[in-house]
Amino acid sequence: MKKFLNIITIFLFSIASVAQDGEDPVQWTQELISTGEGDYELVMKGTIEEGWHVYSQFTAEGGSLPSEFTYVNAGKDYELVGGTLESETQKAYSEIFEVEETFFKKEAVFRQKVRLLDPDLKQIQVELFYQVCKEVCIPKDEVFYFSLDGQEIIVEQETLDAGSLARAEALKLNLKNKEVLREVSSDSEGNESSLLVIFGLGFLGGLIALLTPCVFPMIPLTVSFFTKKSRSRTKGIVDASLYGFFIILIYFLLSLPFHVFDSVDSQILNTIATNIWLNLFFFLIFVFFAFSFFGYYELTLPSSWANKMDSASNRVGGALGIFFMAVTLAIVSFSCTGPILGGLLGSTALAEGDVAVNLSAGMLGFGVALALPFALFALFPAWLQTLPKSGGWMTTVKVVLGFLELALAFKFLSNADLVGNWGIFKREIFLGIWILIFLLLALYLFGVFRFPHDAKPSKLSGTRKATGLLASVFCVYLLLGTLEVTNLKLLSGFPPPDFYTLAEQESDCPLGINCFKDFESGRLYAQQENKPILLDFTGWACVNCRKMEEHVWSDPEVFRLLNEEFVLISLYVDDRKPLPEEERFRYQFDSGRIKAIDAVGEKWGTFQTINFNAASQPYYVMLSPDLYVLNSSIQNTDSDTYESWLKEGISNFRAYQRNIAVSDR
Repeated sequence: MKKFLNIITIFLFSIASVAQDGEDPVQWTQELISTGEGDYELVMKGTIEEGWHVYSQFTAEGGSLPSEFTYVNAGKDYELVGGTLESETQKAYSEIFEVEETFFKKEAVFRQKVRLLDPDLKQIQVELFYQVCKEVCIPKDEVFYFSLDGQEIIVEQETLDAGSLARAEALKLNLKNKEVLREVSSDSEGNESSLLVIFGLGFLGGLIALLTPCVFPMIPLTVSFFTKKSRSRTKGIVDASLYGFFIILIYFLLSLPFHVFDSVDSQILNTIATNIWLNLFFFLIFVFFAFSFFGYYELTLPSSWANKMDSASNRVGGALGIFFMAVTLAIVSFSCTGPILGGLLGSTALAEGDVAVNLSAGMLGFGVALALPFALFALFPAWLQTLPKSGGWMTTVKVVLGFLELALAFKFLSNADLVGNWGIFKREIFLGIWILIFLLLALYLFGVFRFPHDAKPSKLSGTRKATGLLASVFCVYLLLGTLEVTNLKLLSGFPPPDFYTLAEQESDCPLGINCFKDFESGRLYAQQENKPILLDFTGWACVNCRKMEEHVWSDPEVFRLLNEEFVLISLYVDDRKPLPEEERFRYQFDSGRIKAIDAVGEKWGTFQTINFNAASQPYYVMLSPDLYVLNSSIQNTDSDTYESWLKEGISNFRAYQRNIAVSDR
């Protein structure tokens, strides 16, 4: 797992490098050599820039990714004679992966002999996937076309079949009064409020990280270093403040690679956040983080990284030296901060809005909280005397964090179950597991059992008892919610929705409202009933969608309006249920990019993007059955605003009907 975390770190910085670096560090050329009687040798030569290297096909397993060749139509149009030969390689031991890796420097040459099976073959296509590395590794693809008749290479462009074109055209709505949507495309105040909440969560995470044994003992040591080393108190304060600024900068920069995804596809972050396998991966990672906090093992980045940063800080000095000291802190404290940052990443993935912006806000808050003590204690060194002594209480903090990580892990498992429509991890099961987790937390805090690295406490502190009592009260709250004695509005969005239960339900729609999950069938029903449509773009794993349903839709007047005055069409953009074979198609965006629409959620996510230029959930639109937009769109809001919005839409619908009736006379 330590290797895997290292790979993740390299991958994130790789994305950033790709975004910033427009030039390719490897320039490829090709040559076709005829060896007679239908035999050829394909030669692919890469010239590698100084300092970079490319990995061999045969580099050790468990290390960096090897070069891989795909010979298109091999075995059909031609056959391969032997394997792909390589030019001279070099070997070096990787401390990150702990294996000996094989790679090329300056030049990489690959040779493959082929024998034609089709004498009329005009060209051969070869695809190469490889990694080129310096301080970071960049995955690259290269395609080679070899002309066998000396004519110009013809590269086939992907075209859409008639069925795809027809189904794609059917997705586009002929909306009337569409300009109304632009008036309030989103709640900007709500978004700003959401970012402040996420910043606050990051700040809280940073404060908690300060109380861990990886960070807390370093505060007095670092502050003393700056104040004693500097010639004047002012210089010490400036250096400590600069140190704090660099800590903030480092954690903020870690979020920047995620912004690259935004430019790829408006739906890609939603796809990532609701991907079944990624949610299962997060579940396993968070369980792994939890047991590291329980003391069964320790997560550390390679010690050589910290040693190099520390050496650089001593050698360089000045502001750059202080920057390397901040990097050293980030590395050596990773065993405690890593799981907290993982929790922060998970929380932002579940929050409303742009995942990358959320993560930047959270990382900024985390960095500010982590950096604040170094500047404050440098400014007021006498405060150092008031700091509590290091001790077993820091271990208790880690264990409590471990239980919280474990609880969050099951949220991701629940997401995978909801999106995959498995029907296994129902609401009662989820709540039962959470009750067990927080019951164990309470028992631990009351000293009933200990973990391997715990020393037996002489007596329980008041804080520990109070936290144990709080965990016990939370268990009772969850139990009452499971038995439906009370609602769980404080947890809206975290447990599976009310209708996803072991008990038999008349409707699988929120609050039992009659709803449709297909646009055309819902629209046909609205025409028959002569009612306006409430188009609800939602998601199985959408936390804010559950909050709207449980806090706003449950309001008696809002519920009445939804149930009696509208035809509700709920389209789940993260539904991974495969479309029937005859309904699958490929959609070409205006940019020319072609996307395969194979799942229900992909269809409705694309439907939302092309008709309403939006990709967030929840997202609500009111339409007449003949597609007249009745009001501005609205997103996450309060019950009073939502009720007024619904009533205004109903009033506009009736006015629209009257106008049509007059024009038909």
